[in-house]
Amino acid sequence: MVSTEFLITSLILVLIPGTGVIYTLSTGLFQGVRASFAAAFGCTLGIVPSMLASIFGLAVILNTSALAFQIVKFAGVAYLLYLAWCMWTETGGLTLGKKEAQNINLFQVALKGCLINVLNPKLTLFFLAFLPQFIVTNIGSTVGQMLLLGGIFMGMTLVVFILYGVLASKARQYLIGSSNVAKYLQRAFAASFALLAAKLALTER
Repeated sequence: MVSTEFLITSLILVLIPGTGVIYTLSTGLFQGVRASFAAAFGCTLGIVPSMLASIFGLAVILNTSALAFQIVKFAGVAYLLYLAWCMWTETGGLTLGKKEAQNINLFQVALKGCLINVLNPKLTLFFLAFLPQFIVTNIGSTVGQMLLLGGIFMGMTLVVFILYGVLASKARQYLIGSSNVAKYLQRAFAASFALLAAKLALTER
């Protein structure tokens, strides 16, 4: 069963201005809406390896050892608190270039977006910390539930990133001058990470 809490939390997390969002925004701003679609698709595709590694590795741990579950859980709590701290203290905001590309290779745009996430080792740890909170132990298999939740998360990522790209291409001047907005969003998302860590700490196997 997919809970409303999962959908809301996923939406908040997808909206976080990380590397994928910044890449999609910059692509939409300076290469147009078609390129932003390619960037959104590439970033979403790049989630797959980390998600699958987390799902199948975590499923084995969850089903074999209560102690291992607790170790992984508190490792997840520590990582989420680390993310909250990094987000709270981040001062860079959005850094976007000003030069538009003339000839756009959509495959290269998508590949670059894919590699941004494939080469980010934090994604695996993120899914390891995030997905277990929404597993119902007495309904279906652990793997099946996490595949479903992971697929929904990917779908939301694709839709939100596409919207980011469209808005960026339509509202260029506004987005370029919105560093203060990004700062306030970072603070709000930092608080959401901290709350998520607290919830995970209270989760029982």
